[in-house]
Amino acid sequence: MPVVFKIAWRYFFSKSGQTVINRINAIALLVIVVATAALMIVLSAFSGLKDFGLSFSNAFDPDLRVMPRQGKTITIDSDQIQQLEKAEGIKAFSPILEEKVFLSFKEKNHVAYLKGVGPDYLKVVPADSLVAVGEWLLPDSNAIVAGYGIGAGMDLGVYDYGSFLNISIPRKNLKSSLRQNPFYTVQAITIGLYQISEDIDQKYVFSTLDFARNLLQYPQDVFSSIEIKATPEAHSNDLKKTIRKIMGNSVEIKDRAQLNTALYKMLNTEHLAIYLIFTLVLIIALFNVVGALVMMILDKKPQMNILKAMGITQRHLRQTFFLLGMMITCIGGGIGLLLSTFVVVIQEWIPFINVPGTSLPYPVKWELENLLLVMGTLLILGSVASAWASRGVKDD
Repeated sequence: MPVVFKIAWRYFFSKSGQTVINRINAIALLVIVVATAALMIVLSAFSGLKDFGLSFSNAFDPDLRVMPRQGKTITIDSDQIQQLEKAEGIKAFSPILEEKVFLSFKEKNHVAYLKGVGPDYLKVVPADSLVAVGEWLLPDSNAIVAGYGIGAGMDLGVYDYGSFLNISIPRKNLKSSLRQNPFYTVQAITIGLYQISEDIDQKYVFSTLDFARNLLQYPQDVFSSIEIKATPEAHSNDLKKTIRKIMGNSVEIKDRAQLNTALYKMLNTEHLAIYLIFTLVLIIALFNVVGALVMMILDKKPQMNILKAMGITQRHLRQTFFLLGMMITCIGGGIGLLLSTFVVVIQEWIPFINVPGTSLPYPVKWELENLLLVMGTLLILGSVASAWASRGVKDD
């Protein structure tokens, strides 16, 4: 094998007597560089876009959410709360009351979800940083924080004490009386507008837990869910087992990926589609390597006859051209990976490409996973192409 490697190494660096073969070899190497760099840059760009897209849902969703397996509510006693406070892996948690409500303000109506949160909610989700206008909830008040979409659609004024927002739900124990109002209504004052994404801004209104309990008329130990902030070193599956041991089998526990199943499936499908498309580009680029190897085999025919006379077998000659093809693939791929890494790192630290029509830097993210994926793809496809081309070495 050392002799075979030395011959392949010499063939790689030595120039042919025919200019056209030298140009074919140079083009084959250049195409591999470009195709590899393109695949790595596109995967890095998609990783950046993926993180950018998930940042909106991650800003709103907790690490874990404990939900009822059946029905709309779960019952939590004081002993379970103490166990959650002491549980390893839980940094903070907040019970939640959530229900669909009817909003009315100055003859404008909107259906939304009222989300009553506890005093530790900001330790779970830093929602106060999402408030674009006004401030976050005040304890022991009838204040609410609405989404920017809701506020714009209903013309809600922040700190508008002259006009209150009416929040209504159907009465639970409605008696058969035509005069009785079928809705129970509580007035609230808007003190803030948050902004996350268009869908969420149109969907949720935040209030204190006591305000939501007063409106929904739930007992003190009844909640819709529990949102949990995990410690950095906590393992998701182990933490789920701990919580299930405390809460029992009447609840289900979902992490961020499970809370946004459709979003994660869409992103994974797009990632696979992009990878397959640019892998096809890499396959086309490797046809240049096959062509270059075939031309090299024809060009080195006289030298191969001399090598055969010296005792080199046909098998060794095939190994020589296989190694030559792998050298073109690996060296070209290595240069492509270095160039793409340089471009991605520069874009991450000193952005020079913006999203068209905006001043927002195009999001990219260099990941070891993408590097290994490109290297693995290049080595597998390069091996197949080199083995296929080296079959052209035949006995005269």
